[in-house]
Amino acid sequence: MTTAWTADHVGSLAPDAASLSAARKLRGKWHGTGIHDTALWGLCQGSGSRPYQTIVDLSGPAYKCTCPSRKFPCKHALSLLLSWSAGEVPATDTVADFAADWLGGRSARAEKAAAQPKPVRVSAATADKRRALVDAGLGDLEIWLTDQVRTGLAQSDRSLAAFERVAARMVDAKAPGVATALRQLPLLTSHSEWPRLLLREYARLHLLATAHARLESLSPALQASVRTHVGYSTQVDAVREEPAVRDTWLVLGIRTTSENAHNSRPLWTRRVWLRGRTTARWALLVDHQSGSPSFPADTPPPGHQVDAEVHYYPAAGPLRAIWGTRHAMPEPFTTLPRTIVEPVVPRSDSSTGTVDLAEDIAPQGSIAAALTEQAAALGADPFLRSWPVLLSEVVPVRGEDGWQLVEDGGDALPVSIADGEPWRLLGLSGGHPVSVVGEWTVDGLVPVAAFTAASMVDVSVAESNSNQVRAGVADAGSAGLVSAALVGTARGVADTSGVGGPVAAAVAGFEGDPAAMLLRTVALQDCFARGGVTAGAAEFSETATDDARPLLPQLAAARLVDLLTDNSPFLEEWFAMAGPRDFRAPDKLVATLLDRAKALAPHREPLLALAGARGRWLAAQHPGWRTLVRAPAADESVWSYGRAAERRAWLTQLRRRDPVAAREILAGSWGKESGPGKAELLAVLADGLTLDDEALLERALDDRRAEVRRLAADLLGRLPNSDFARRMSERATAWIGFGRRPIRPQLVTTGPGVLDDAARRDGVGDSFGYTAYGVAAYRADGAPDLAAEWLHRVVAATPLRHWERLLGSPEEAVRVSTAAEVRGPMFAGWTDAALAQRDPDWARALFGAIAGTEARNSDSEKLRELFALQPTQEQVRHLRGLDSSWLAEIESLLRAVPRPWPGPTAEHVLRLLLERAQLSADRPGAPSLVPGSYRTLFRAASAHFPVELAGPVATVARQCGDPYWEQDFDQLAQNLIQRKTMLEELQ
Repeated sequence: MTTAWTADHVGSLAPDAASLSAARKLRGKWHGTGIHDTALWGLCQGSGSRPYQTIVDLSGPAYKCTCPSRKFPCKHALSLLLSWSAGEVPATDTVADFAADWLGGRSARAEKAAAQPKPVRVSAATADKRRALVDAGLGDLEIWLTDQVRTGLAQSDRSLAAFERVAARMVDAKAPGVATALRQLPLLTSHSEWPRLLLREYARLHLLATAHARLESLSPALQASVRTHVGYSTQVDAVREEPAVRDTWLVLGIRTTSENAHNSRPLWTRRVWLRGRTTARWALLVDHQSGSPSFPADTPPPGHQVDAEVHYYPAAGPLRAIWGTRHAMPEPFTTLPRTIVEPVVPRSDSSTGTVDLAEDIAPQGSIAAALTEQAAALGADPFLRSWPVLLSEVVPVRGEDGWQLVEDGGDALPVSIADGEPWRLLGLSGGHPVSVVGEWTVDGLVPVAAFTAASMVDVSVAESNSNQVRAGVADAGSAGLVSAALVGTARGVADTSGVGGPVAAAVAGFEGDPAAMLLRTVALQDCFARGGVTAGAAEFSETATDDARPLLPQLAAARLVDLLTDNSPFLEEWFAMAGPRDFRAPDKLVATLLDRAKALAPHREPLLALAGARGRWLAAQHPGWRTLVRAPAADESVWSYGRAAERRAWLTQLRRRDPVAAREILAGSWGKESGPGKAELLAVLADGLTLDDEALLERALDDRRAEVRRLAADLLGRLPNSDFARRMSERATAWIGFGRRPIRPQLVTTGPGVLDDAARRDGVGDSFGYTAYGVAAYRADGAPDLAAEWLHRVVAATPLRHWERLLGSPEEAVRVSTAAEVRGPMFAGWTDAALAQRDPDWARALFGAIAGTEARNSDSEKLRELFALQPTQEQVRHLRGLDSSWLAEIESLLRAVPRPWPGPTAEHVLRLLLERAQLSADRPGAPSLVPGSYRTLFRAASAHFPVELAGPVATVARQCGDPYWEQDFDQLAQNLIQRKTMLEELQ
């Protein structure tokens, strides 16, 4: 039986993140699964009556599924592979009939294809015709290039249309590689150093055209390289005829890029870097796909090795390759080789043009070895734009000289930030050595992956255009050449005194057109400068402190990334479960967590807690994340010198540990505090508020800022025994009475008409932007009703026991007859008082009175808050008393119910939804019965139903009788299974 693949291997096969996420949700829906040899199959229940038949041929791999998806592999194939990876698929002695039929047909087609004759090679006449077209086109290009330099770059037409005309001519001449290079040139014209960059690209094209004109005089290997850069295609069958190189190939990195992303069918390119464990040779696998990144699943994920053969495309510096024969299944590797066992390529041979990249080279993995290897490759093929690099035990550093990778001893290489800054790599390292895989370019090293803790980690910063033209660093020798090209060789002679000695010797014998001579000189100087790069010097930075907390489990970490990517509603439950366990995130996720913490304020604190010490270390170096750094709670200097957020966090922690000390510290600095942060500091007292805080709150009533005064009044209103509450009780007694009706007395108001200074100080005159019965302020006869607002304030700040002495129990109080102009402010004030004083008896009475008679005119948010104060048993009893015609009100009140919802409540909601689904089956098309009308309730149920209800929900899906409702119930069941799996991963 084939060894089960890892979850990471399966994830690498997914055509996109959405497919992988959907596949994880299908767990638990499989039956009839089995594996035999390389055949894997299973049945997955979908929305229809017949399950989907899914088959995977692991030898390909290849996929077959009866679902309508156009993605390969589809979510069902991925889910089946994940189940196999988790050990949930049993081994069998025979293959299921439906799988055997497909596998047999696949085998027959493979045998038939193998028996077919190989395609006929291109005839000599066709090749000669193509060569003539290319020669003519490159001849025109040569004329155009020399014209640009002769007349001067400053006066040349650098518009997009000008470059496009020349590129179109190259397309007609069957030179697509040259056309692609020309279409990149408009990007350079906006660069500050465009003359140097444009001249460098012109020189490269000139050198390529010259090489093609002398193709017969070049070695076979260099001929192949020139043809490749011009754009000649190479048949895969011809590549397979090249000598096979067998080795244990390490998959070190994968990067997917796109071109024409604005197009409806962008071109996706996947590049995979391999390195032979024995030969130390690089191999680059390149695949292209149009429309979507659905690449062949023939390559193991990074971190795996496979004993196999590869065939290199013909080239002077062989790099691009294709897979040949496999001799074993992929398996993970935990080490990287540090010494070369065999030469990198055969020794230098003038007949083939190949070079020995291992001769006189330092031990692999060092900066010196990497620079020597790329210089040798550039010497073999001067048109190369990049070369793979493997650096062992280097430390990424961000300093005054930019980003660099530093090895032991101080040698350093610059890191390219053309695509973005490598914060992921820095977070992974934490100032400690890691092994880095990347590409060396004129801009520096572009990180692709890193090896640490026996695993490969993707550290690429962006999905950029792989063909972009990079700026690089100007060398002193080219300054005179750029100046001459800028004004034009027709107006002056180029100054070649600054070029390197070997370049000067080579160009000494050049004769002919000055413009052509200038382009040749620039091309040689560019190759000389790129090949002669030497290591710089840099110092190590401070390392991140160790974090002794337990590591977040691997599956849970992968789940967290998916949840953050989708901003999933399950995040709140995930953090609630993970928080008490005090995990630390894997180092490779630290940069991602900080980035999401910056964007997701509701989840910021748990994300920062997961990032831990490594996160604080990394955030301190990132300009956009520095504000996320929290000073240690024990650092008392924060109160004196910290930022506003740090001071508030410090005071909050002190309040929890020592409420008295926190109050005294705030009282001591109260007179010096200013700005909007003053109210935020005062709000810290709400945690553990006692009568001892009254003195400071009374001081705050005299503050100049209105929000501080309002907050102080609200906090004092929570203290029934305070002087503030006594003053409000006295105002309530003076303002509210029973009037003169002898039989059924009514509450009426005898408001003051004009507020005195004491009432204004207590916040009675503060205006409302809303009322408890709507969103508009109180109004009478079309004008603001100030008396009603004042009454509301007084009632809200009066202790509830005052009304119990006057009116009886809460149930009796809310039934007292009240004048029309008084009822609104009274009930609104009682509601605010019940919420502030956390009184469940008043909350129950007010909720019953408002929900029973005036629910439509009430503030739904305040109604939910009253409902939330009631015991869970009361909440369940009330909700179970509502039928399906009250689903909108039920959905609103469910936001106040503890999460996950109590079982009886969730079961009742499920029954009501089933009733609606069955009505929809009887009355198809009725607007109020379509499942879309209850989409938000389904989403809430997905996040808050007990996960144990996944089975009953799946049963209900089969009973509803409507296919659209069935689909939504199925999705609900899948979400519950996903949540159950999510919680199990955190155990």
